[in-house]
Amino acid sequence: MTKLTLLICGDGLIGEEVISLIYGINMTINLSLFQQQHAPLWDRYVLSHHEATLYHMFLWKAVIERTYGHKTYYLAAFDKSEDQVKGVLPLVHLNHFVFGRALISLPFFDMAGVLANDEETEKALLSQAVTLGKALKVKDVELRHTCSNSCFKEISLIDSVAWDLEKNKVRMLLDLPDSSFALMKSFKSKLRSQIKRPLKAGLKAQIGGIELLDKFYQVFLINMRDLGSPVHARTLFQNVLEQFHENTRVVIVQKGNIPCAASIISGFKTTLENPWASSLRKYSHLSPNMLLYWTMLEYACECGYKRFDFGRSSPGEGTYRFKRQWGAQPKLLYWYRIHLNDNRSEMAVSNKSKFERAIQYWQKLPVSVTALFGPMIRKYIGL
Repeated sequence: MTKLTLLICGDGLIGEEVISLIYGINMTINLSLFQQQHAPLWDRYVLSHHEATLYHMFLWKAVIERTYGHKTYYLAAFDKSEDQVKGVLPLVHLNHFVFGRALISLPFFDMAGVLANDEETEKALLSQAVTLGKALKVKDVELRHTCSNSCFKEISLIDSVAWDLEKNKVRMLLDLPDSSFALMKSFKSKLRSQIKRPLKAGLKAQIGGIELLDKFYQVFLINMRDLGSPVHARTLFQNVLEQFHENTRVVIVQKGNIPCAASIISGFKTTLENPWASSLRKYSHLSPNMLLYWTMLEYACECGYKRFDFGRSSPGEGTYRFKRQWGAQPKLLYWYRIHLNDNRSEMAVSNKSKFERAIQYWQKLPVSVTALFGPMIRKYIGL
């Protein structure tokens, strides 16, 4: 039988209570505390798995805890000898009386979910996530996969829960040639002209590390207000740059000393990820976004990456069309939501109307106000 090891983060008393609750629900799984010193085992497994993503890495636990203080539960399945990992599932507990209670793998990012060697281990981890969700009294367990998963049908039968699958999001991926010269040559003449436009206007790009964080956040903060979205805390990006400093960079496009566009990129295996990118509307006539994306792509080629991930989009929307013009191809994302109560339609309708009104109000607020209150709200929004 597969042994599951449960990592409980935070107050030890809370951890013991949760384990006690889980034992009361499911006596067939042997649980213990996954110690911090075992983290290298986790990461070695992630790096060896063909379906792994950047967001399966163990360091995200520290990033999320230090930034927002959320409880994290990292499930790992071991073989009988307890020296070989057979599967992992990182989970984060979002708990708020307005925004709801959920276990998500992983909030704020597009991907994570279950990694496993075989179906038996995958089912065990999924079943244990449901058991943990019941113990924590969450409404949903949300797993963001890059591939379809056939185990959910069996989980619903075993654990008597309902689930649905959201398939209206894609990640936009571009296969890269061996050089930036070859990449530029592959573009249509119109796209090449758009890349040259900001350069002719005197804009310049810079790539660096945490020393560019303030400039990035200056752009990001204003852009999020303009989009009507509460902004992430600055400490989130600081923690990412500190924890993933070897493979993470900040990209800035400036006119003189004024930042017009900015992004953060992070490498994982042969892919360069772009989880955050922003530009200021007041400089849109200079096309800083075009120089920003070209700089990221040029950097990816020069560093030997084989693929660039433009991030999540919904087909047909403006960001989807923007990324497609670079040659990016859509790859479907599979977001599974396991419901631990039966209020799916009611939640969907109420959330949609609630957030549409909130966006309109947020866009009218001063940037200074959104900087103060945005992170307090954003920490509980899983998207």
